[in-house]
Order: sequence, then structure tokens, then C-alpha cells
Amino acid sequence: MDEYQNPKDRRYTRELLESAPKESAAFMNLKHTAERADGLIPVKYRELMSVAVALTTQCAYCMESHIQNAKKAGATKEEIAEAVFIASAIRAGGAVGNGLLAMRIFDEV
Repeated sequence: MDEYQNPKDRRYTRELLESAPKESAAFMNLKHTAERADGLIPVKYRELMSVAVALTTQCAYCMESHIQNAKKAGATKEEIAEAVFIASAIRAGGAVGNGLLAMRIFDEV
């Protein structure tokens, strides 16, 4: 395998969804509900949050689609850049938070 992720992998979407119909239906319902336009949080902000989450989960497909959606919803390149650094700070903060647990575990061993 030359590549780990490739945009051509999207051709497996239908197969994946059809291989687990109940689970994929539940997932798609959640996805569509979270991405709805009639929520209290405007679409642009929903998409910027989605970009930040995609960055921290490192889902290349999610990054691509939510950056496209954010741009369509009026987000600027500068807003995407801020989302990048907010996500990176929060992710780093998570490591510090887990560091507190590490200290306790060390003391308890």
C-alpha cells in the first residue's frame, strides 16, 4: 500500500453504509442533526467547530469537507487559521489534564 489515506477511498462510502444499515442510519441521523441549518448555532460556527474537531481527530476527509462547508458558510481563511490554533491549544491542554492523572497514578503505584 503506497498511501494510507486517499480521496479515492470515498468510493467505498456506499459499501460501508450498506454493510451496517442500522448503525449507518443512526450515524447519518446524528450527522444531519448536528449539521442542520436551523439550529441556534449558525452554520458558519457549526462548521468552524467541526473543523477544529476534525483537526484534533486527524480525519483528513472530515477536514476537507468541513473546511469546504465553512468557506461556503462565509468563514475566512483567517478564521480557519484561528480554529487551527484554538484546536491545537485545547489538544495540548488535554495532555496537561491527563498529566494530572499520570501524577496521581504514579503516586498510587
